[in-house]
Amino acid sequence: MSEKIRLAIVGCGGMGHRHMYGLAELHRTGWERFELVGACDPVRDNAESLANQAAEHFGSRPAVVTDLDGLAALGVEAVDVTTTPRYHHTVAVETLERGWHTMVEKPMGLTVRACNLIARAAAASDAILSVAENYRRDPINRLAKALLNAGVIGDPRFLIHHAIGGGDRMLISVWRHQKDQSGVLLDVGVHYTDMMEYLLGEIQTVYAQTRLYEPIRKNPAAGSGTSGSNPAGVYGRWQKEMPAEFEATAEDAAYATLTFKNGVVGQYIEDHAGRGQGVWARHIYGSRGSMVLPGDRSGGNLTLHVDGEAAINNEKILDLVPDFHLDAVTTDLFGGNRLWCYEFPFPETDRKIIAIEYGDFAEAISGEHPVEVDAEQGTRSVAVSYAILESGETGRLITIDEMIAEQVDDYQREINESLAI
Repeated sequence: MSEKIRLAIVGCGGMGHRHMYGLAELHRTGWERFELVGACDPVRDNAESLANQAAEHFGSRPAVVTDLDGLAALGVEAVDVTTTPRYHHTVAVETLERGWHTMVEKPMGLTVRACNLIARAAAASDAILSVAENYRRDPINRLAKALLNAGVIGDPRFLIHHAIGGGDRMLISVWRHQKDQSGVLLDVGVHYTDMMEYLLGEIQTVYAQTRLYEPIRKNPAAGSGTSGSNPAGVYGRWQKEMPAEFEATAEDAAYATLTFKNGVVGQYIEDHAGRGQGVWARHIYGSRGSMVLPGDRSGGNLTLHVDGEAAINNEKILDLVPDFHLDAVTTDLFGGNRLWCYEFPFPETDRKIIAIEYGDFAEAISGEHPVEVDAEQGTRSVAVSYAILESGETGRLITIDEMIAEQVDDYQREINESLAI
Protein backbone atom coordinates (compact mmCIF):
# COMPACT_ATOMS: atom_id res chain seq x y z
CA MET A 1 0.00 0.00 0.00
CA SER A 2 1.22 3.48 -0.84
CA GLU A 3 2.11 5.98 1.90
CA LYS A 4 -1.32 7.56 1.56
CA ILE A 5 -4.38 5.41 1.03
CA ARG A 6 -5.78 6.00 -2.46
CA LEU A 7 -9.47 6.75 -1.84
CA ALA A 8 -12.51 7.30 -4.03
CA ILE A 9 -15.96 8.56 -3.10
CA VAL A 10 -18.69 6.53 -4.80
CA GLY A 11 -21.95 8.47 -4.90
CA CYS A 12 -21.48 12.21 -5.28
CA GLY A 13 -24.82 13.66 -4.23
CA GLY A 14 -25.45 15.50 -0.99
CA MET A 15 -23.97 12.88 1.31
CA GLY A 16 -20.95 12.41 -0.92
CA HIS A 17 -20.27 16.15 -0.73
CA ARG A 18 -20.65 16.08 3.06
CA HIS A 19 -18.16 13.25 3.30
CA MET A 20 -15.69 15.11 1.10
CA TYR A 21 -15.98 18.11 3.45
CA GLY A 22 -15.33 15.74 6.38
CA LEU A 23 -12.20 14.40 4.70
CA ALA A 24 -11.01 17.97 4.10
CA GLU A 25 -11.61 18.75 7.78
CA LEU A 26 -9.49 15.74 8.76
CA HIS A 27 -6.67 16.93 6.49
CA ARG A 28 -6.84 20.47 7.87
CA THR A 29 -6.28 19.00 11.32
CA GLY A 30 -3.10 17.30 10.11
CA TRP A 31 -4.38 13.72 9.67
CA GLU A 32 -3.55 13.27 5.98
CA ARG A 33 -3.97 9.52 5.71
CA PHE A 34 -5.98 9.49 2.47
CA GLU A 35 -5.42 10.81 -1.03
CA LEU A 36 -8.74 11.47 -2.76
CA VAL A 37 -8.08 10.20 -6.29
CA GLY A 38 -11.57 9.50 -7.63
CA ALA A 39 -15.13 10.86 -7.69
CA CYS A 40 -17.53 8.23 -9.02
CA ASP A 41 -21.20 8.70 -9.89
CA PRO A 42 -23.33 7.55 -12.84
CA VAL A 43 -24.62 11.14 -12.94
CA ARG A 44 -21.47 12.77 -14.20
CA ASP A 45 -22.52 16.29 -13.17
CA ASN A 46 -22.60 15.18 -9.53
CA ALA A 47 -19.09 13.76 -9.74
CA GLU A 48 -17.82 16.87 -11.52
CA SER A 49 -19.27 19.05 -8.75
CA LEU A 50 -17.59 17.02 -6.03
CA ALA A 51 -14.28 16.95 -7.92
CA ASN A 52 -14.31 20.71 -8.46
CA GLN A 53 -14.94 21.39 -4.78
CA ALA A 54 -12.36 18.80 -3.75
CA ALA A 55 -9.76 20.63 -5.82
CA GLU A 56 -10.40 23.75 -3.75
CA HIS A 57 -9.91 21.85 -0.49
CA PHE A 58 -7.02 19.52 -1.37
CA GLY A 59 -5.13 21.39 -4.06
CA SER A 60 -5.58 18.56 -6.56
CA ARG A 61 -8.61 17.37 -8.45
CA PRO A 62 -9.75 13.74 -8.23
CA ALA A 63 -10.50 12.00 -11.50
CA VAL A 64 -14.16 11.82 -12.49
CA VAL A 65 -15.51 8.40 -13.46
CA THR A 66 -18.98 6.93 -13.82
CA ASP A 67 -18.38 3.29 -12.77
CA LEU A 68 -16.15 1.06 -10.66
CA ASP A 69 -14.08 -0.07 -13.63
CA GLY A 70 -13.02 3.53 -14.00
CA LEU A 71 -11.82 3.52 -10.39
CA ALA A 72 -9.82 0.34 -10.93
CA ALA A 73 -7.76 2.16 -13.54
CA LEU A 74 -6.86 4.75 -10.88
CA GLY A 75 -5.28 2.19 -8.55
CA VAL A 76 -7.91 2.77 -5.87
CA GLU A 77 -7.26 1.06 -2.51
CA ALA A 78 -10.31 2.23 -0.56
CA VAL A 79 -13.79 3.55 -1.33
CA ASP A 80 -16.40 5.51 0.58
CA VAL A 81 -19.87 4.42 -0.55
CA THR A 82 -22.27 7.35 -0.25
CA THR A 83 -24.86 6.36 -2.85
CA THR A 84 -28.53 6.28 -1.94
CA PRO A 85 -29.23 3.23 0.27
CA ARG A 86 -30.81 1.20 -2.52
CA TYR A 87 -27.36 0.73 -4.06
CA HIS A 88 -25.28 0.20 -0.92
CA HIS A 89 -25.21 -3.58 -1.23
CA THR A 90 -24.59 -3.71 -4.97
CA VAL A 91 -21.62 -1.35 -4.72
CA ALA A 92 -20.17 -2.61 -1.43
CA VAL A 93 -20.29 -6.28 -2.41
CA GLU A 94 -18.40 -5.52 -5.61
CA THR A 95 -15.81 -3.25 -3.99
CA LEU A 96 -15.11 -5.86 -1.31
CA GLU A 97 -14.78 -8.55 -3.98
CA ARG A 98 -12.26 -6.31 -5.72
CA GLY A 99 -10.29 -6.19 -2.48
CA TRP A 100 -10.93 -2.49 -1.82
CA HIS A 101 -11.35 -1.35 1.76
CA THR A 102 -14.92 -0.11 1.99
CA MET A 103 -16.69 2.41 4.18
CA VAL A 104 -20.43 2.41 3.54
CA GLU A 105 -22.79 5.13 4.70
CA LYS A 106 -25.66 4.11 6.95
CA PRO A 107 -28.02 2.33 6.65
CA MET A 108 -25.54 -0.41 5.79
CA GLY A 109 -28.11 -1.94 3.43
CA LEU A 110 -31.67 -1.17 2.37
CA THR A 111 -32.95 -4.35 4.07
CA VAL A 112 -31.57 -6.92 6.49
CA ARG A 113 -30.99 -9.27 3.56
CA ALA A 114 -28.98 -6.59 1.77
CA CYS A 115 -26.90 -6.14 4.93
CA ASN A 116 -26.28 -9.87 5.15
CA LEU A 117 -25.05 -9.89 1.55
CA ILE A 118 -22.52 -7.19 2.42
CA ALA A 119 -21.51 -8.98 5.62
CA ARG A 120 -20.85 -12.21 3.73
CA ALA A 121 -18.77 -10.35 1.14
CA ALA A 122 -16.77 -8.73 3.93
CA ALA A 123 -16.16 -12.08 5.62
CA ALA A 124 -14.86 -13.51 2.33
CA SER A 125 -12.56 -10.53 1.65
CA ASP A 126 -9.28 -9.42 3.14
CA ALA A 127 -10.51 -5.83 2.87
CA ILE A 128 -11.83 -3.77 5.78
CA LEU A 129 -15.54 -2.92 5.97
CA SER A 130 -16.63 0.05 8.08
CA VAL A 131 -20.13 1.47 8.49
CA ALA A 132 -20.21 5.27 8.61
CA GLU A 133 -22.39 5.77 11.66
CA ASN A 134 -21.72 9.23 13.06
CA TYR A 135 -23.92 9.97 16.10
CA ARG A 136 -21.99 7.73 18.49
CA ARG A 137 -18.80 9.65 17.63
CA ASP A 138 -20.14 12.90 19.07
CA PRO A 139 -17.84 13.77 22.02
CA ILE A 140 -20.85 14.24 24.32
CA ASN A 141 -22.13 10.77 23.49
CA ARG A 142 -18.63 9.45 24.25
CA LEU A 143 -18.91 11.13 27.66
CA ALA A 144 -22.36 9.60 28.23
CA LYS A 145 -20.97 6.15 27.49
CA ALA A 146 -18.09 6.70 29.93
CA LEU A 147 -20.51 7.80 32.67
CA LEU A 148 -22.67 4.73 32.13
CA ASN A 149 -19.64 2.44 32.16
CA ALA A 150 -18.50 4.04 35.43
CA GLY A 151 -21.86 3.28 37.05
CA VAL A 152 -22.56 6.92 37.88
CA ILE A 153 -26.34 6.40 37.66
CA GLY A 154 -26.10 2.79 38.83
CA ASP A 155 -27.49 -0.11 36.83
CA PRO A 156 -29.52 1.19 33.87
CA ARG A 157 -33.21 0.34 34.07
CA PHE A 158 -35.21 2.43 31.64
CA LEU A 159 -34.67 4.46 28.47
CA ILE A 160 -36.87 7.16 26.99
CA HIS A 161 -36.07 8.13 23.42
CA HIS A 162 -38.58 10.49 21.78
CA ALA A 163 -38.16 12.42 18.53
CA ILE A 164 -41.34 14.16 17.38
CA GLY A 165 -41.84 16.84 14.74
CA GLY A 166 -41.77 17.52 11.02
CA GLY A 167 -45.44 17.81 10.04
CA ASP A 168 -45.86 17.23 6.31
CA ARG A 169 -42.52 18.73 5.20
CA MET A 170 -40.04 16.74 3.16
CA LEU A 171 -37.08 15.46 5.15
CA ILE A 172 -34.07 16.37 2.96
CA SER A 173 -35.14 14.45 -0.17
CA VAL A 174 -38.02 12.59 -1.82
CA TRP A 175 -36.40 9.15 -1.56
CA ARG A 176 -36.38 9.33 2.24
CA HIS A 177 -40.18 9.03 2.11
CA GLN A 178 -40.30 6.05 -0.27
CA LYS A 179 -40.57 2.53 1.16
CA ASP A 180 -38.40 1.00 -1.58
CA GLN A 181 -35.71 3.70 -1.28
CA SER A 182 -35.27 4.02 2.53
CA GLY A 183 -38.16 5.51 4.46
CA VAL A 184 -37.53 7.94 7.31
CA LEU A 185 -37.99 5.29 10.00
CA LEU A 186 -34.99 3.50 8.52
CA ASP A 187 -32.95 6.48 7.36
CA VAL A 188 -33.18 8.28 10.71
CA GLY A 189 -33.99 5.22 12.80
CA VAL A 190 -30.63 3.51 12.26
CA HIS A 191 -28.95 6.49 13.93
CA TYR A 192 -31.11 6.03 16.98
CA THR A 193 -30.94 2.23 17.10
CA ASP A 194 -27.17 2.39 16.86
CA MET A 195 -27.06 4.95 19.66
CA MET A 196 -29.31 2.90 21.91
CA GLU A 197 -27.16 -0.18 21.49
CA TYR A 198 -23.95 1.87 21.83
CA LEU A 199 -25.10 3.21 25.17
CA LEU A 200 -27.01 0.24 26.60
CA GLY A 201 -26.04 -2.91 24.73
CA GLU A 202 -27.99 -5.26 22.52
CA ILE A 203 -31.72 -4.91 21.99
CA GLN A 204 -33.49 -8.28 22.09
CA THR A 205 -37.18 -7.63 21.36
CA VAL A 206 -39.44 -5.00 19.85
CA TYR A 207 -43.20 -4.49 20.02
CA ALA A 208 -44.47 -1.53 18.01
CA GLN A 209 -47.25 0.36 16.32
CA THR A 210 -46.41 2.22 13.10
CA ARG A 211 -48.32 4.78 11.03
CA LEU A 212 -48.20 6.70 7.78
CA TYR A 213 -49.81 9.97 8.83
CA GLU A 214 -48.74 12.25 5.98
CA PRO A 215 -49.22 10.53 2.59
CA ILE A 216 -48.54 13.82 0.79
CA ARG A 217 -45.26 15.54 1.62
CA LYS A 218 -44.33 19.11 0.71
CA ASN A 219 -40.99 20.46 -0.43
CA PRO A 220 -40.71 24.19 0.35
CA ALA A 221 -37.42 24.44 -1.56
CA ALA A 222 -38.96 23.49 -4.93
CA GLY A 223 -38.21 25.96 -7.69
CA SER A 224 -37.23 29.20 -6.01
CA GLY A 225 -39.00 28.42 -2.75
CA THR A 226 -37.73 28.76 0.78
CA SER A 227 -35.13 26.46 2.26
CA GLY A 228 -36.36 23.16 3.69
CA SER A 229 -34.64 20.45 5.70
CA ASN A 230 -31.04 20.83 4.57
CA PRO A 231 -28.35 19.50 6.96
CA ALA A 232 -24.97 21.19 6.50
CA GLY A 233 -26.51 23.30 3.71
CA VAL A 234 -25.43 20.97 0.90
CA TYR A 235 -28.76 19.71 -0.50
CA GLY A 236 -30.30 22.94 -1.79
CA ARG A 237 -29.25 22.55 -5.42
CA TRP A 238 -31.00 19.17 -5.64
CA GLN A 239 -34.03 20.17 -3.57
CA LYS A 240 -34.89 22.96 -6.01
CA GLU A 241 -35.34 20.34 -8.73
CA MET A 242 -37.57 18.06 -6.61
CA PRO A 243 -41.39 18.32 -6.81
CA ALA A 244 -43.25 20.75 -4.57
CA GLU A 245 -45.56 17.92 -3.46
CA PHE A 246 -45.25 14.15 -3.76
CA GLU A 247 -46.74 10.92 -2.46
CA ALA A 248 -45.01 9.30 0.52
CA THR A 249 -45.15 5.48 0.67
CA ALA A 250 -43.09 4.81 3.80
CA GLU A 251 -44.41 4.99 7.36
CA ASP A 252 -43.48 8.18 9.17
CA ALA A 253 -44.23 7.35 12.82
CA ALA A 254 -43.39 4.51 15.23
CA TYR A 255 -44.25 3.89 18.88
CA ALA A 256 -42.34 0.98 20.38
CA THR A 257 -41.39 -0.86 23.55
CA LEU A 258 -37.87 -2.30 23.44
CA THR A 259 -36.22 -4.81 25.75
CA PHE A 260 -32.45 -5.02 26.08
CA LYS A 261 -30.27 -8.05 26.86
CA ASN A 262 -29.25 -6.48 30.19
CA GLY A 263 -32.88 -6.03 31.28
CA VAL A 264 -33.31 -2.37 30.35
CA VAL A 265 -36.72 -1.42 28.98
CA GLY A 266 -36.99 1.31 26.36
CA GLN A 267 -39.87 3.55 25.34
CA TYR A 268 -39.20 4.68 21.78
CA ILE A 269 -41.11 7.23 19.73
CA GLU A 270 -39.95 8.35 16.29
CA ASP A 271 -42.67 10.53 14.78
CA HIS A 272 -41.70 12.56 11.70
CA ALA A 273 -45.28 13.80 11.24
CA GLY A 274 -45.64 15.52 14.59
CA ARG A 275 -47.31 18.93 14.52
CA GLY A 276 -47.31 21.69 17.07
CA GLN A 277 -44.52 21.64 19.62
CA GLY A 278 -41.64 19.35 18.68
CA VAL A 279 -39.99 17.02 21.17
CA TRP A 280 -36.51 15.55 21.37
CA ALA A 281 -35.59 13.55 24.47
CA ARG A 282 -33.08 10.87 25.39
CA HIS A 283 -33.23 10.04 29.12
CA ILE A 284 -31.68 7.04 30.87
CA TYR A 285 -32.80 6.02 34.35
CA GLY A 286 -30.70 3.82 36.62
CA SER A 287 -30.65 2.42 40.14
CA ARG A 288 -28.87 5.52 41.52
CA GLY A 289 -30.13 8.34 39.31
CA SER A 290 -30.79 9.51 35.76
CA MET A 291 -29.05 11.06 32.78
CA VAL A 292 -30.50 13.56 30.31
CA LEU A 293 -28.60 13.70 27.03
CA PRO A 294 -28.58 16.66 24.62
CA GLY A 295 -29.39 16.32 20.93
CA ASP A 296 -26.78 14.53 18.86
CA ARG A 297 -24.19 16.85 17.26
CA SER A 298 -25.49 19.81 19.27
CA GLY A 299 -22.61 20.18 21.72
CA GLY A 300 -25.14 20.75 24.48
CA ASN A 301 -24.74 19.89 28.13
CA LEU A 302 -25.41 16.46 29.55
CA THR A 303 -27.28 16.60 32.88
CA LEU A 304 -26.96 14.13 35.74
CA HIS A 305 -29.47 13.69 38.56
CA VAL A 306 -28.05 11.36 41.21
CA ASP A 307 -30.09 10.60 44.34
CA GLY A 308 -29.22 12.86 47.25
CA GLU A 309 -27.02 15.17 45.17
CA ALA A 310 -27.54 18.38 43.24
CA ALA A 311 -27.95 18.12 39.49
CA ILE A 312 -24.69 18.44 37.52
CA ASN A 313 -24.59 19.90 34.01
CA ASN A 314 -21.21 21.61 33.88
CA GLU A 315 -17.53 20.67 33.74
CA LYS A 316 -17.73 19.11 37.22
CA ILE A 317 -19.29 16.13 35.48
CA LEU A 318 -15.78 15.20 34.33
CA ASP A 319 -14.71 14.63 37.94
CA LEU A 320 -16.93 11.54 37.93
CA VAL A 321 -14.96 9.91 35.10
CA PRO A 322 -11.27 10.75 35.69
CA ASP A 323 -10.16 8.16 33.12
CA PHE A 324 -12.35 9.54 30.33
CA HIS A 325 -10.32 10.67 27.31
CA LEU A 326 -11.27 11.13 23.68
CA ASP A 327 -9.19 9.47 20.98
CA ALA A 328 -6.39 11.42 19.29
CA VAL A 329 -8.31 12.25 16.09
CA THR A 330 -11.36 13.54 17.98
CA THR A 331 -9.10 15.49 20.36
CA ASP A 332 -7.41 17.32 17.50
CA LEU A 333 -10.68 18.00 15.69
CA PHE A 334 -12.56 19.32 18.73
CA GLY A 335 -9.64 20.92 20.58
CA GLY A 336 -9.58 18.84 23.76
CA ASN A 337 -9.55 15.27 24.99
CA ARG A 338 -11.97 15.71 27.94
CA LEU A 339 -14.96 17.64 26.65
CA TRP A 340 -18.26 18.18 28.44
CA CYS A 341 -19.62 20.61 25.80
CA TYR A 342 -18.55 22.33 22.58
CA GLU A 343 -19.71 25.20 20.37
CA PHE A 344 -19.38 25.01 16.60
CA PRO A 345 -21.83 25.88 13.81
CA PHE A 346 -23.65 22.73 12.72
CA PRO A 347 -21.90 22.42 9.31
CA GLU A 348 -18.52 22.44 11.09
CA THR A 349 -19.68 19.89 13.67
CA ASP A 350 -20.98 17.72 10.83
CA ARG A 351 -17.60 17.87 9.08
CA LYS A 352 -15.71 17.05 12.24
CA ILE A 353 -17.76 13.99 13.11
CA ILE A 354 -17.51 12.64 9.55
CA ALA A 355 -13.76 13.27 9.82
CA ILE A 356 -13.72 10.97 12.87
CA GLU A 357 -15.30 8.24 10.73
CA TYR A 358 -12.49 8.63 8.21
CA GLY A 359 -9.86 8.60 10.96
CA ASP A 360 -11.23 5.34 12.35
CA PHE A 361 -11.35 3.85 8.84
CA ALA A 362 -7.73 4.80 8.09
CA GLU A 363 -6.44 3.43 11.39
CA ALA A 364 -8.29 0.16 10.82
CA ILE A 365 -6.82 -0.16 7.32
CA SER A 366 -3.37 0.40 8.84
CA GLY A 367 -4.00 -2.38 11.36
CA GLU A 368 -3.99 -0.10 14.42
CA HIS A 369 -7.36 -1.37 15.68
CA PRO A 370 -10.60 -2.91 14.37
CA VAL A 371 -13.21 -0.60 12.89
CA GLU A 372 -15.65 0.70 15.48
CA VAL A 373 -18.85 0.01 13.52
CA ASP A 374 -18.43 -3.28 11.70
CA ALA A 375 -20.75 -5.42 9.57
CA GLU A 376 -22.35 -7.02 12.62
CA GLN A 377 -23.29 -3.72 14.25
CA GLY A 378 -24.32 -2.16 10.95
CA THR A 379 -26.65 -5.08 10.35
CA ARG A 380 -28.05 -4.93 13.87
CA SER A 381 -28.99 -1.26 13.52
CA VAL A 382 -30.94 -2.02 10.35
CA ALA A 383 -32.48 -5.12 11.94
CA VAL A 384 -33.79 -3.17 14.95
CA SER A 385 -35.22 -0.46 12.71
CA TYR A 386 -37.01 -3.03 10.60
CA ALA A 387 -38.12 -4.99 13.67
CA ILE A 388 -40.18 -1.91 14.55
CA LEU A 389 -41.71 -1.88 11.07
CA GLU A 390 -42.22 -5.66 11.01
CA SER A 391 -43.93 -5.52 14.41
CA GLY A 392 -46.22 -2.78 13.15
CA GLU A 393 -47.01 -4.90 10.09
CA THR A 394 -47.61 -8.20 11.92
CA GLY A 395 -49.01 -6.95 15.22
CA ARG A 396 -46.68 -9.13 17.28
CA LEU A 397 -43.47 -8.95 19.28
CA ILE A 398 -40.37 -9.38 17.10
CA THR A 399 -36.96 -10.62 18.21
CA ILE A 400 -33.79 -9.20 16.72
CA ASP A 401 -32.35 -12.70 16.31
CA GLU A 402 -35.18 -13.68 13.97
CA MET A 403 -34.71 -10.44 12.06
CA ILE A 404 -31.00 -11.07 11.45
CA ALA A 405 -31.79 -14.67 10.45
CA GLU A 406 -34.29 -13.29 7.88
CA GLN A 407 -37.13 -15.28 9.44
CA VAL A 408 -39.48 -12.27 9.36
CA ASP A 409 -39.97 -10.24 6.21
CA ASP A 410 -43.67 -9.34 5.96
CA TYR A 411 -42.72 -5.67 5.60
CA GLN A 412 -39.39 -6.09 3.77
CA ARG A 413 -40.52 -8.71 1.24
CA GLU A 414 -41.62 -6.31 -1.48
CA ILE A 415 -38.46 -4.25 -1.03
CA ASN A 416 -36.28 -7.35 -1.42
CA GLU A 417 -38.28 -8.33 -4.49
CA SER A 418 -37.73 -4.89 -6.01
CA LEU A 419 -34.00 -5.35 -5.37
CA ALA A 420 -34.09 -8.87 -6.89
CA ILE A 421 -32.44 -10.36 -3.79
